[in-house]
Amino acid sequence: MNNDTAISFDNTEFAFQYKSDKELKLANLLFSSMGIPLLAKMGTRVTPWAIKSGLPIKDLIKRTIFKQFSGGETLEDTATLAQHLGKYNVGIILDYAVEGGDESEAEYDKAAEQFIKVIHYAATQPNIPFMSVKVTGLSRESLLQKLDESMKNADGSLIKRYEKALTQLTHEEKQEWDRVKERLTRICKQAEEKNVGMMIDAEETWITDPVDALVTLMMDAFNKEKPISYNTAQMYRHDRLQFVKDCYEAAVERGFIFAIKLVRGAYMEKERLRAEEHNYPSPIQPSKEATDTDFNEAVKFCISHLDRIAVNISSHNEKSNLIAVEQLRENNIPLNHPHVSFSQLFGMSDNITFNLANAGCNICKYLPFGPVKEVIPYLMRRAQENTSVKGQTGREIGLIKKEIKRRGL
Repeated sequence: MNNDTAISFDNTEFAFQYKSDKELKLANLLFSSMGIPLLAKMGTRVTPWAIKSGLPIKDLIKRTIFKQFSGGETLEDTATLAQHLGKYNVGIILDYAVEGGDESEAEYDKAAEQFIKVIHYAATQPNIPFMSVKVTGLSRESLLQKLDESMKNADGSLIKRYEKALTQLTHEEKQEWDRVKERLTRICKQAEEKNVGMMIDAEETWITDPVDALVTLMMDAFNKEKPISYNTAQMYRHDRLQFVKDCYEAAVERGFIFAIKLVRGAYMEKERLRAEEHNYPSPIQPSKEATDTDFNEAVKFCISHLDRIAVNISSHNEKSNLIAVEQLRENNIPLNHPHVSFSQLFGMSDNITFNLANAGCNICKYLPFGPVKEVIPYLMRRAQENTSVKGQTGREIGLIKKEIKRRGL
């Protein structure tokens, strides 16, 4: 690997080298369709209804949007794609993308076993270094919310506020929370034994504090020698840069590796609306520029403390990825340092993913899988994201068309 390899996110030959001519044309059709606001709006509304109604559109979805943004319906389905991406030095973050389900202890236990199954499978594959976990798949949301409210009304460090909040639970709630901790501990233990990184997803601000505390305790237990349990920081929150710095201090004090996935965020509109409805200050940054600034500052901070931090830079922003590479080079740190990785969603921003891979970075695609019917909510969010993020669809279409022209198709 050459640490000085020039990186150009306009290089479409590298960006789409893994796609056949047929797959490239399908991507062009999909993104072009998502670029038509009315068509995209109709599709995101009608598709979930059509699936629930039993209309025979599953095969159509499976051949189009499902194929573009997911890895298949089963773990075994993901193997072929993972091996294919591995040829281009691109790894996988496996995510069982089924959402919802009954709020029952049986369902939470079932989810825990599914996460463990994913870990065991990832350990058998050469290029699946990470998997993804949602704590809301292991715990009743209202219990998380009660803990969060208590923590926000307490003083002190994250863990001290968490310990105070536990005293506000009823006996039955404490037992319930113990089962949540036991599930996550069991998953972490398997991840540690199998050497698979476990990225714990971010949640909404009204349930985040207990999740942050729980993940910190997991890091303290399992991240002594290597990063296993990763938290997620949504940098569109104005408090997350300080949160990252505070977690680093805790890691230094307690002697563990602080592992963090940096994202811009996923719940902005919902957060602003709830803050307005409940009459409290919005947790969201005042502008996109403020979000970008904090994200990039967090990247710089993490890279300057790799002795105690492991960071996954999960971004579709070209500038942020280049800043990370520049920071590594300026500090004479190998682009493939074991504590630094990059990731993008499968089906999006291939120009970033494959050009970083070509330069020698540790890079992964976030790959959801699950039954078509169950993955529909995830797929609809990807379609909405491509229509709502300014310039996202246009950028994707422009790059795809450039490659189609280069290939003479």
